[in-house]
Amino acid sequence: MFKLLKEDIDTIFEQDPAARSYLEVILTYSGLHAIWGHRLAHGFYKRKFFFLARIISQISRFFTGIEIHPGAKIGRRLFIDHGMGVVIGETCEIGDNVTLYQGVTLGGTGKEKGKRHPTVQDNALIASGAKVLGSITIGESSKIGAGSVVLRDVPSNSTVVGIPGRIVIRDGKKIQKDFNHRDLPDPIADRLSIMEREIIRLKQELDEAKKGEYQNDHSSL
Repeated sequence: MFKLLKEDIDTIFEQDPAARSYLEVILTYSGLHAIWGHRLAHGFYKRKFFFLARIISQISRFFTGIEIHPGAKIGRRLFIDHGMGVVIGETCEIGDNVTLYQGVTLGGTGKEKGKRHPTVQDNALIASGAKVLGSITIGESSKIGAGSVVLRDVPSNSTVVGIPGRIVIRDGKKIQKDFNHRDLPDPIADRLSIMEREIIRLKQELDEAKKGEYQNDHSSL
């Protein structure tokens, strides 16, 4: 157990350059507190002490601002950065080495029964404010851009941005953890840029056509 606790703390030092000491991490990192609270709640949940598990998860939510249903299955070395507003649903399954930023929702799409929340595979990264909804799978080493809404499966080694989420990179360069939100491609902005260039071209052609008609009218006089 102590080895697992130390692993959680070491994960924060690996992922967060702001972490300065073990004491600071243990006392002030809400993401770490939420994970530890969830482990306790999940233990009771597996033993069918559902009410007690929910009480523990709600206490953890009150103190951390992170809501993790006690039924969610979470792997090792999960890193929740800042964490405020993170929601993880009951049937979520999260693999190893996953990173979640503040405001992420791993939720359902309605009142369906059974598996109704996402599966996030190993080494995935979900950026600030992203919403991943329904019984879908986020593949290994994939990245979900800030503010994206993902409603369909994402293959491994992919980058998804936009509303609804669109795959913009797949099997490209080696996926790394030094994710820079500002470097995400924007497919909507790219499409608008193409349309703008097309409008400029059409305007130029129209001006040339009007100029040609004007010259023909004056030459006939």
